[in-house]
Amino acid sequence: MLFNLKNLKFIVALFAIIGAASFTITKNPFSKHAIEDNPKIKKLRLSDGFAAEHLYSPSANNQGSWVAMAFDDKGRLITSDQYGKLYRLKIPAIGSSSLTPDVEKLKIGTGVGADTMGMGYSQGLLYAFNSLYVMVNNSKNNKTFTRQSGLYRLQDLDGDDQFEKVTFMKPMDGDGEHGPHSIKLSPDGKSLVVISGNHTDVPPMDHYRLPKNWQEDQLFPLIKDPRGHANDRYAPGGWVAQLDPDGKHWELLNAGYRNAFDFDFNEVGDLFVYDADMEWDFGTPWYRPTRVTHSTSAAEFGWRTGNSKWSQTYPDNLPPVINIGQGSPTNLIHLKNAKVPAKYQRTLLAFDWSFGIMHAIHLKPSGSTYTSERTEFLSGLPLPLTDGVVGPDGSIYFMTGGRRLESDLYRVTYVGSESTAPIAVTPINEANALRRNLEKFHTGGANPDAIKTAWPHLKSTDRFIRYAARLALEHQPFDQWQNLALAEKDPVASTQALISLIRMGKGDKQNEIINALLKINFKALTESQKIDVLRAFELSFLRMGMPTEVNKTKIIAYMNPNYPANTAELNRMLSKNLLYLDAPGAIQKTMALMKLKDEPGSTDNMLKTATNSNDLIGRSTQYGGDIANTLANLPPMQQTYYANVLTMAKKGWTNAERETYFKWFNNAFKFKGGNSYVGFIDRSRKLALKNVPEDRKAYFDKLSGAELLSSNGNNLVSSAYPKGPGRRWTLQSGTTVLDKGLTDRDFEQGKAMFAASTCKGCHSILGEGGSAGPDLTQIGTRFSPKDILEAIVDPDKTISDQYAATQFSLKNGTSIVGRLVNEDKLAYYVSQNPYSPDALEKVLKKNVSSTKTSNVSMMFQGLINALNEEEYKDLMAYLISGGNAKNPMFKAQVQK
Repeated sequence: MLFNLKNLKFIVALFAIIGAASFTITKNPFSKHAIEDNPKIKKLRLSDGFAAEHLYSPSANNQGSWVAMAFDDKGRLITSDQYGKLYRLKIPAIGSSSLTPDVEKLKIGTGVGADTMGMGYSQGLLYAFNSLYVMVNNSKNNKTFTRQSGLYRLQDLDGDDQFEKVTFMKPMDGDGEHGPHSIKLSPDGKSLVVISGNHTDVPPMDHYRLPKNWQEDQLFPLIKDPRGHANDRYAPGGWVAQLDPDGKHWELLNAGYRNAFDFDFNEVGDLFVYDADMEWDFGTPWYRPTRVTHSTSAAEFGWRTGNSKWSQTYPDNLPPVINIGQGSPTNLIHLKNAKVPAKYQRTLLAFDWSFGIMHAIHLKPSGSTYTSERTEFLSGLPLPLTDGVVGPDGSIYFMTGGRRLESDLYRVTYVGSESTAPIAVTPINEANALRRNLEKFHTGGANPDAIKTAWPHLKSTDRFIRYAARLALEHQPFDQWQNLALAEKDPVASTQALISLIRMGKGDKQNEIINALLKINFKALTESQKIDVLRAFELSFLRMGMPTEVNKTKIIAYMNPNYPANTAELNRMLSKNLLYLDAPGAIQKTMALMKLKDEPGSTDNMLKTATNSNDLIGRSTQYGGDIANTLANLPPMQQTYYANVLTMAKKGWTNAERETYFKWFNNAFKFKGGNSYVGFIDRSRKLALKNVPEDRKAYFDKLSGAELLSSNGNNLVSSAYPKGPGRRWTLQSGTTVLDKGLTDRDFEQGKAMFAASTCKGCHSILGEGGSAGPDLTQIGTRFSPKDILEAIVDPDKTISDQYAATQFSLKNGTSIVGRLVNEDKLAYYVSQNPYSPDALEKVLKKNVSSTKTSNVSMMFQGLINALNEEEYKDLMAYLISGGNAKNPMFKAQVQK
């Protein structure tokens, strides 16, 4: 429930009467400042029993925007500006009369042998082994701060409480927001663990738990991101490594992330990582939401560039503990050391920067891994969360900022009545212990016990145990187990062993591998086992080439009777294998599936998330618009998959099939996806055109929508699309243009920009447009041009009560944000998508604990940033005129 000022004052008075020293179990008086009428606190939604204090605003003190933090051995907080220096704070104790911390900029190099280059630009900090470890993430072109990206160690050798010695432990080839990130201490306190995003090359390691033979391993026709993102980035993506305190021995633990900023260990030492999504993929079948992974030894999570990301169902990577949804992960902390009630002491807090949510991921052991449930621990509108830690006092400290945004430091403390005494650590279960024992074979070289120990567990019903056993094999000389793999009779063990042989062998056993796979009774397998077999065939094609004609015929005969299958995922696997093999009838079967609008499971990979995409719309004026647009006109994702996989089909088409196929592309451009959606569809279309006879290409090019596209194929061409180049319009820059006057404007272009900037989706002029926002026909008679501009560039400044959003806090620990449009005795009816205002979420009143009005507008920011100056002036003229083409601002030839 929300922080209740009256209730807390009553509790304060009551506790004073009975002589209690504080609200916390540890008897520390909670600061009176937590109950002040502070807007930085009022915007927070806190879980029941927790209260927050605002401690400091670095941006208000010209100290930048803080993104990393760590406590030192004296209980002081060390922080880093994303584009600046390091700072050290003495934090006032809970209950202090003043909340203002003592802040100093760290002076790097003040003693004998000092390093005078300074230190900063850090996205990861850790104090351990009498040292401050700093993960520098710095642009190669930065001329004001010249330290290279990588891991540094700072030491105070002369006892002056400053760091004069700087050791560059490991350079890293990567920078920016996908560069080197966090550092933490290993559970045994003897090592460091670091994480980096997918724009950071894996540096040379002394040992690789995940064998260094990674490849793209995706038969699905490759389309790199049409807008150029990560086009030069390949396997293994983001990675996690472990090193000794001096950095002399580095070991790769796991990989396959997109851009995981942070990780943490739970109470029994299992590692969890919070990975990012690629928001430009939203609405495509290869979109992967933000997710928390149980990152075991040698784990691979299958990030690949463009549309080549692996399905979480593939046996050669591991699934997430939970798919959270859209967002920008920045931090992950486990609350094992926090002074919180028992129900939180086995919980991860996952920080989302974009939508201002701390997700509480409650872990529950399940076999050798975990299941989880999500609640909303804390949120704010807006609240760009960057980093957080559990302090020495057991409170949760967190920061906001990043990308030069306003930055703040907070403390959250439990003030409720439940005990915060540490609960006993539950011993790891038998399955978890077994997995760890198998993982010991990932850390060394050849071990005579590895094969005989691991082999029986290749057929385990526990996926993580199967994976650990298979990777144990891969660390042994393949010639010691190759014959065992080819001779194995159990279908599950055989599949796993053959996958390892494909990955680790010489590549000369394709015939034997294929014949072993063909002996497996496909119909007798479960769905996941069938996927594993199909993946094994796919890997054999990718790593060993097209099979012989004899084997090709056998494989087609093996797969074809099972296509189509009963699930979307199986159909994806079967379609790409059969089309690769040029199987008879594969085109026709796939085309038939493309006609289905509701194939079972066709949208599972996008929609099975812990958060509701509609609920995120009202939490961010910057990113909510893209989600709203897509959800209002969602692409058919399974059809998109089939359309792309059919680009492999070079022969066997009829004219009628080609007509239907290329018309699909034309229709697909009508849907709305992430920023790269149009480009992906166009590049798939162009791949398909390569298979068309030369004399028919022009016809099918036009039929498939070529005339709809811009020259680069990334955008649609219409009167309602900005030509740009755009700019970040501000009140100052926009007013400067307006002050020059609006004359000789283009009415039709102004009207088109009203649609292009999506204003028309929510507002109407002269009866044309949406109804989610106020009618704008008379806006020019009621407001000045500057006022109109300010409402566009800063929609949060003034929000009409009629159109304000409401945040509904639910009793299950989550919340819903949207515009309340109706209610009855039993329920609220909430509109969450301004582009689809009639789609209402019914919220039962019995499930609501509290409500409050949001201070974030349902109108999105940056709506005019795609417009060039002429387009901007035409739009403003159209708004000011109220859609009147005869207004003197417009060119005479359009006045009618």
